[in-house]
Amino acid sequence: MKKLRSNTVKEAVFDEERALYNLRDTLVLSCVFAGPKDGESALKEARDITVEDCRFSLRYPLWHAERFVLSLSSMDELTRAPIWYAKNGLIKDCNINSIKCLRECSDIRIEDCTINSPEFGWKCNGIYFHNCTLTSEYVFLGTTDAKFDGLRFQGKYSFQYTENIVIENSFLDTKDAFWHAKNVTVRNSTLRGEYLAWYSEGLTLENCRIIGTQPLCYCKNLRLINCTMEGTDLSFEKSDVEATVNGNILSVKNPRRGSIIANSIGEIILEPIVEGDVTVTSECKIETKDA
Repeated sequence: MKKLRSNTVKEAVFDEERALYNLRDTLVLSCVFAGPKDGESALKEARDITVEDCRFSLRYPLWHAERFVLSLSSMDELTRAPIWYAKNGLIKDCNINSIKCLRECSDIRIEDCTINSPEFGWKCNGIYFHNCTLTSEYVFLGTTDAKFDGLRFQGKYSFQYTENIVIENSFLDTKDAFWHAKNVTVRNSTLRGEYLAWYSEGLTLENCRIIGTQPLCYCKNLRLINCTMEGTDLSFEKSDVEATVNGNILSVKNPRRGSIIANSIGEIILEPIVEGDVTVTSECKIETKDA
């Protein structure tokens, strides 16, 4: 992972404003970014750098960085908004505890990291996560063209207004996930929370375990393939859905159209659907395999 660089900055302490501004083709090794001068933007506008075994405790260190590697390093809670507008980066084996990390970044790969960052990953494009643990209150708002493999997430509002997302082999303990999301595919994963994926469009869940109240309402082009559902009452309200579920669904309420097949359904609620001044009836075919 370490790339040979023309220059090396090693075992130094930096606390001044823009300490290594516009740094080029350099290995930054075992350095500390902290101190009484409390300077911001230490590595702003850096290009072709490798930052290894460093400790950050100052704001905005990697804004507008391009072609960078950040490895074996830590960012504490004082490293506010550390990586914004960055491109073509690898972040590996890091411990990040800073608010608002990763904003409007593109083509960033994140591997084997532990991250605790409120408002993480907003409005990014082309990011890839592998084998990471992430805690965040509001995560990946408006992010597009991203892939996640082996993500363990705990938080509240996740993946809202995202587009073109693939998630595999992951565990999401979340609330209000995938609201207004478009073209999202989740495979071989567990989704636990409340009000899953309301107002989504083009969501596909394959071999997934879905846990929690009132999931998958007001959806368009929703597909469930070989999934299980636990504690899922009032499911699929006003959704266009094609679903094959193994096991029980607690209740289904007013799906708009499509097909729902499960081993058993505790309650099917079919009422007239009111849309503005028009009242329509459900066109969804609902079947139980064990009937």
